[in-house]
Amino acid sequence: MSEFQDKVVFITGAASGIGYAQASAFLEAGSFVFGVDIQTDFGKLSDNPHFQSFSGDLTQVNICQEAVLVCQQYFGDIEILLNTAGILDAYQTIEETDINLWQKVLTTNLTSMFVITKEIIPQMVKKSSGTIINIASIASFVAGGGGIAYTSAKHAIAGFTKQLALDYAEKGIHINGIAPGAIQTPMNAADFEGDGTMAQWVADETPTKRWARPEEIASVTLFLASESSRYMQGTILPVDGGWLLK
Repeated sequence: MSEFQDKVVFITGAASGIGYAQASAFLEAGSFVFGVDIQTDFGKLSDNPHFQSFSGDLTQVNICQEAVLVCQQYFGDIEILLNTAGILDAYQTIEETDINLWQKVLTTNLTSMFVITKEIIPQMVKKSSGTIINIASIASFVAGGGGIAYTSAKHAIAGFTKQLALDYAEKGIHINGIAPGAIQTPMNAADFEGDGTMAQWVADETPTKRWARPEEIASVTLFLASESSRYMQGTILPVDGGWLLK
């Protein structure tokens, strides 16, 4: 029997990309999965009786809070939290970025993570157990993975993850982050448009000379959520094909 059998997993950004792959992996492992996304179509996930979806805009605090409450009503206390939802900023510089874009990126990528984690962590503290995995980015370490808003948000997610881990490790909560590099998801579809010049450039600049599949991030997620990684705490684990080696 899988160690994730009957575990309650809460995933943001579950309708596509990394979040979808994570949801699929945990369902295959026997978990109950609650998927949250601004999109309403969760594809084949919705065919699984152990999956429940919730559609809403995570830039709204009340929507974040409602999603957690609905999950608890369906499945009970949340044991694994995957903060995966995020948006890009088209690599825009500060001169190109207006305040509306700045706020949208920061609110979607960072503030929603804060609100949802704040809602869920008390139940984990009460049980002295739980796992939180935040999706960071290579843009959490270096510039160039996004524009000014995206890179700022992803740097902040790394700090958020580390401070959270420091504060709650002794309370039995297992907290880490994943820093993906080039992952072929719908969010990056623009890089593949036309003759795919941008996508090819990214692959050429990556030491492994390819983009990763979302399933590869899902596999790392399973490891970080497992007992095998229990002594890892506050780690931001790059899964980047060697990008950060340069």
